[in-house]
Amino acid sequence: MIPRYTLPEMGSIWSEQAKYESWLKVEVAACEAWAKLGRIPKKDLAVIKKKARFSLKRIEAIEKKTNHDLIAFTTSVAENVGPSSRYIHLGLTSTDVVDTAQAIQLTAATDLLQNQLTKLRIVLKRQAREHRYSMMIGRTHGVHAEPVTFGLKMALWYDEVGRNLERLALARRQIAVGKISGAVGTFANIDPRVEAHICRQLKLIAAPVSTQTLQRDRHAFFLSVLAVIASSLEKFATEIRNLQRTEILEAEEYFAEGQKGSSAMPHKRNPLTAERVAGLARVMRGYAISAQENVALWHERDITHSSAERIILPDSTILLNYMLEKFIGVMDKLNVYPERMKRNIQLTKGLVSSQQVLLALVKRGYSREKAYAIVQRNALKAWKSESNFRRLVESDPEVTQLLSPADIEDCFNLSYHLKNVDYVLKRAGIL
Repeated sequence: MIPRYTLPEMGSIWSEQAKYESWLKVEVAACEAWAKLGRIPKKDLAVIKKKARFSLKRIEAIEKKTNHDLIAFTTSVAENVGPSSRYIHLGLTSTDVVDTAQAIQLTAATDLLQNQLTKLRIVLKRQAREHRYSMMIGRTHGVHAEPVTFGLKMALWYDEVGRNLERLALARRQIAVGKISGAVGTFANIDPRVEAHICRQLKLIAAPVSTQTLQRDRHAFFLSVLAVIASSLEKFATEIRNLQRTEILEAEEYFAEGQKGSSAMPHKRNPLTAERVAGLARVMRGYAISAQENVALWHERDITHSSAERIILPDSTILLNYMLEKFIGVMDKLNVYPERMKRNIQLTKGLVSSQQVLLALVKRGYSREKAYAIVQRNALKAWKSESNFRRLVESDPEVTQLLSPADIEDCFNLSYHLKNVDYVLKRAGIL
């Protein structure tokens, strides 16, 4: 991932240094296990644990000759360890080390993402509480429907982020898996107790069955979950972008002093971070597709997945880390305009109460079909002539023969839409 979208903490998890450190943890843990089984003398284990180290530059130089990064790594380690290095990588195949070490990095990356999702949820919970009664127009098909509240919108997002946390927890469990079963997964040259020790030491679960690799349905599911989380962020960001449109302007990104929106138009205040999140979500979904393509490997193993994973595994976690960090900032400092929301509700001059009039007429005795026809007739007239819908209703004899002035007043009382807000927020765990 390019530096622009790489934050330091996540970037360090995927550095070359961190990768080889993970490989070394696997190799040393294997030596410990063999020593317990009496295959490696304790004095040699002590030497390995004391001297096992590597040089990035040396690995790079060796790999130019070997064209094999794992061999370059073990050679670099062996040069530091000396004669005792003959016990390093005993009975292992490259993928034993690479896949198991990769699980260490993936779980560390996932823990960071889980923390960020939790932070986002805290911000959304605060916004939901603060704006639980901030009434705004609800829109279906982009058209004014009935009032909702901004707090309910935030509660919806809060709940969705909660589901994403559940999905990510499951993905973490499925990816926190090690495999030390040899060249084709039969344990022909490795004792199963070695695998058990390594996975226990590294806080991983041993794969019940494997070939030369961990099966890539695990990674496909993991990246699919990350793509779903990114899609949720895009959904939220798209809403912010729409609410910031000049014609609506019910909410907008914080605009810092000295910030510029356009090189040509000084007045511009653009939702640039929300747009960036929306754009990057498209990249995330592309990574998920690549991961799904990696599931179908030949027989017990090929390496068509390997080249893709060198990109998609670090990049997807790095990118989602960046997207979450930025969107948390957007929501934490979001400018919300309740007065503009109230004004926008009135743009259609009472049409938002059409359902209430419909239900009142049905309650007083009209069939639903007749009541619908009466209300729609007045609504269409209001749309076309920009008339006040309430006045049209009040002057329609088919309405007034059933509804009293008090009944009509109740129909146009918008506070009716707030009566169950607290119920929904309590059910979502916000209140």
